[in-house]
Order: sequence, then structure tokens, then C-alpha cells
Amino acid sequence: MEFAHTSVLLEETIAGLSIKPQGIYCDGTLGGGGHSARIAASLQGGRLIGIDQDDAAIEAAQRRLEPWKDKVTLVRDNYCNLPVILKQLGIGGVDGILLDLGVSSYQLDSAERGFSYRFDTALDMRMDRRQTLTARDIVNGYSQAELTRIIRDYGEDKFASSIAGHIVAARQKKEIESTGELNEIIRAAIPAKMREKGGHPSKRTFQAIRIACNRELEVLEGSLDLFIDLLRPGGRICIITFHSLEDRIVKSAFRKNENPCTCPPGFPVCICGQKSRGRVITKKPILPTQEEKEKNPRAKSAKLRIFEKEENR
Repeated sequence: MEFAHTSVLLEETIAGLSIKPQGIYCDGTLGGGGHSARIAASLQGGRLIGIDQDDAAIEAAQRRLEPWKDKVTLVRDNYCNLPVILKQLGIGGVDGILLDLGVSSYQLDSAERGFSYRFDTALDMRMDRRQTLTARDIVNGYSQAELTRIIRDYGEDKFASSIAGHIVAARQKKEIESTGELNEIIRAAIPAKMREKGGHPSKRTFQAIRIACNRELEVLEGSLDLFIDLLRPGGRICIITFHSLEDRIVKSAFRKNENPCTCPPGFPVCICGQKSRGRVITKKPILPTQEEKEKNPRAKSAKLRIFEKEENR
């Protein structure tokens, strides 16, 4: 299957990066290379580092970025390892970093990857297929309490406890092996009158298990301060989120780095010594236009936030 993915908020993101032709930029979630192609085309002597943990994404991006191969370095890895990657490449800092979070259209539409409830296939959901932990391991091995927490917190599903209970009851009879089996278990756990409200009954649980399997929120939360460290003065970070928990992490990290002061509000003078590391460009997130949402329904929950490093830091 060809790696197809429509880049979300493309024009807004490219404008947000404020690309310098001689600059060094990192796309930490390369995907099909849509954003990266626009970045590379804007460079004149600059360099683009493209990172993705999915081997299919790397192969697709290599083809798409062929016209700019002299400016592009592709690395199969998790974006959380960007500090190590840059060190290995002899790069001390970058002018911009982009993250387009979530799962790609290719991953959702590839039945064998097990990301989607639309296909009956093996439970997998790994973004990096070198990883040993799969969705099947989580569904069959995690405790009922842990499954409840994952589905409640990552899927924001009010039937989390019931779904987890049904999963545990089902796996006591036989191991749950496929997305189709999991679909039926989830369906049975949700009251009939509620099944058709808010989309497919499996949507939230599949999202939750995917996030847990790939440690998506932990990786994001642990990376943002490091990314700001890597920015050159005036450099920018653009992050596109698709989930309220992702957006909350990004919003909080950007605000903390803009105003890290820990002094009580009543103090006349700051004594904590914490200095601002930059400014939040987007006081409110940039959202897709109605036209984009109509053309690409998967863009409807997207939010873009931008942070700029202090010029003198």
C-alpha cells in the first residue's frame, strides 16, 4: 500500500516556522513527508533532519524528498532521541522543530497495522515495528485496573470500567487476538442506546490502547523542554495535536517556559531566579479552516501551537 497522508494545517505550520533559507530544521514526525517537502523547498544552503520511527514512512519520505536529497537527512528513530541524533550529526542547535502528532492516514488505512477498528486483523498498533510491546500484549496482559485507567484517561471513555471488565472476562476464556474480537467485546460493554452516540463504540478504546502501546504522551511530555534547549535564538517549535491530553501537555509546557517564575503572585519582586526562555506565539491554538475540515475530515480535531526561543537565550 502506498504511503498516503494529507498534511494537516500545512500553510499555517510553514508560516509558523518562519523558515530561514540557511537554517537547520527538524521534522520529528516525518510521515509521508508533506510538511518536510515544503520545508526543504524553502531552504537554500540550510538542512532538514527528518525523523520517523515507522519504516514505511521513511521509505515514502525518501521518495518524496528525492529532489532535495542534498539538503535532507532521514533518521529512523523516535523524536524523543533528537538530542542524541543531532549530536551524532555534529549539529549544535536548530532553527525550527515540527511535530505532527497522532497516527497517519497510512497507518489507519493499512489493515495489517492493527490501528483501526474498521478492519479485522491482528492486534498490533506499533508505530515502530521493532518494538516488542503490542496492543495484543496490553489487552491480554494488563490488569483490569490498568486497562480501566488507560481507557478512561487516554480514551476519555465513560464506560472504561465496563470495557475493561469485559476484556478481562473474555480473555479468561481465550486470548484476544484480533481487532474484530476486541470490537465485539467493546460493543457488548456499552449500553445499546449509547453505542451510536459519539461515533463508533470502539473509537475511544482503540485510541487509548494505541497511545499506551506507543507511550505517546510520556514521550511528548519528556521531549518539550529538551527541544527548547536545542533551539537557536529566535528558533521556533510548531506542534500539531489531535487529542485534548496532547494539547494540554503542549499548552502547559509552552506557558511554563514563557513564564517559569514560581514566586507567589503577591511578591513585588521575583526571587526564584527563573527566567523566561521565550514566548508563546499562539495564545490560542490555530485551527483548520472549514474548507480544510471538509476536504480532510481527519483534520477536524487538529490544533497548532507555536513557541519561539528568546533571541538572547
